[in-house]
Amino acid sequence: MEKESNGAAENGFKRPEIKFTQLFINGSFVDSISGKKFETRDPRTGEVLVSVAEGDKADVDLAVSAARQAFDHGKWPRMSGSDRARIMMRFADLVEEHLDELAKLECLDAGKLLFLTKIIDLDSAIRTLRYYAGAADKIHGETLKMSSEMHGYTLKEPIGVVGHIIPWNFPTIMFFTKVAPALATGCTMVVKPAEQTPLTALYYAYLAHKAGIPEGVINVITGFGTTAGAAIASHMDIDMVSFTGSTAVGRLIMEAAAKSNLKSVSLELGGKSPLIIFDDADVDKAVDIARDATFFNKGEACIAASRIFVQEGIYDQFVEKLAETMKSWVVGDPFDPRVHQGPQVDEAQYEKILQYIEHGKREGATLLTGGKPYSKTGYYIEPTVFTDVKDDMLIAKDEIFGPVMSVLKFKTMEEAIERANDTKYGLAAGVITKDLNTVNRLTRSIRAGLIWVNCYMQMDVDCPFGGFKMSGHGKDSGLDALHKYMHVKSVVMPIYNSPWS
Repeated sequence: MEKESNGAAENGFKRPEIKFTQLFINGSFVDSISGKKFETRDPRTGEVLVSVAEGDKADVDLAVSAARQAFDHGKWPRMSGSDRARIMMRFADLVEEHLDELAKLECLDAGKLLFLTKIIDLDSAIRTLRYYAGAADKIHGETLKMSSEMHGYTLKEPIGVVGHIIPWNFPTIMFFTKVAPALATGCTMVVKPAEQTPLTALYYAYLAHKAGIPEGVINVITGFGTTAGAAIASHMDIDMVSFTGSTAVGRLIMEAAAKSNLKSVSLELGGKSPLIIFDDADVDKAVDIARDATFFNKGEACIAASRIFVQEGIYDQFVEKLAETMKSWVVGDPFDPRVHQGPQVDEAQYEKILQYIEHGKREGATLLTGGKPYSKTGYYIEPTVFTDVKDDMLIAKDEIFGPVMSVLKFKTMEEAIERANDTKYGLAAGVITKDLNTVNRLTRSIRAGLIWVNCYMQMDVDCPFGGFKMSGHGKDSGLDALHKYMHVKSVVMPIYNSPWS
């Protein structure tokens, strides 16, 4: 692991101006009704960046009222799909015009690497908007073949007012993963970004309004999950909630939805994803894939491959090469292009990760690399690798959401399948092998919503994403995501003396 750099200072980094800190309701930035604010911090130093309006139930009520008015009486659901597409394309163009500023703001708030945020997060946002803009005028139902003298057809209708609750690890990607398909169908919405990373969502609300998206269609309420998030989940006038976050909070949202108006719920939750590496794998390539699959975005990824299963024939070689490659892994300022890993998002996450690392040490796993804080300031943690990990260890069972890798040894394919599936989660998995039969067996046997073969974390807007088991239900991305924001309505009428049936 190389020495931390002071890249931001060396590269003449200029902190971006924070322009928007109020709630965005019905086309305007406003203070919260209570007047309360909360602090968002720079994870590089722990220092306060700015105070942001703290919305709660009263503010959610206002935002929902605006979204309901826009849905029931406004232009957006009544526009042609091509007109919605034109405005969404303009929205994408504006995001692209402000890409550099938005990327810096995201990195400042979340500790993400600047160069990757530009080419991954912001690029994904723009492509997602354009993808669903392209789908907006292609939404249609079907003509039904009725068994009697009846004519039947289906209509695809927007589900209504949607509550989007988005996480802090990919604020930009998740904003557009949820907002773009809902916009394409004609829905209106209330968005609650994570309290750790509220800044870019407010900027996107501004750009959406500038693009011509009508008032009330997109509303953004910054605040805490226990207040603003809970108000969205339990609101009687919200028709659907789409949530990405922890399994524990996902349970609370489903409970709130059931106790209120039985609103539809889509959940993308936690994961403890296995990456299974067989003896025939190219070891150097496997090490690179495993490293990036675990430590990308400082391990703050629900799809992170935090359980690395390595077949016994190459296990020792894999561990040796992994230890060597981690020596060149650079931790430091996320604005420095030479850095591989920035700080964790906040102090709470930082402390949680360090506690899991101590669990791993106490439970008898072998500490190969890392294992402690990296800097006296900020929320930096050394990339940590444990070997000789057992399935019943806490570090092998719980989602840590940080730069911690567990390496486990296996003998047979059957053993690998059984152990990979021995988890309450089912979000993602990976397989590395040259044997097509092994690929076919593993991809059909592992209970996960997305499986990569000889690669990892290759995402695309056209690829449906969502988990099995306690990783949630419902899909983001692809046309599956478009359909979840729509109702299917059947229409049947008599048809007499038809010349054909």
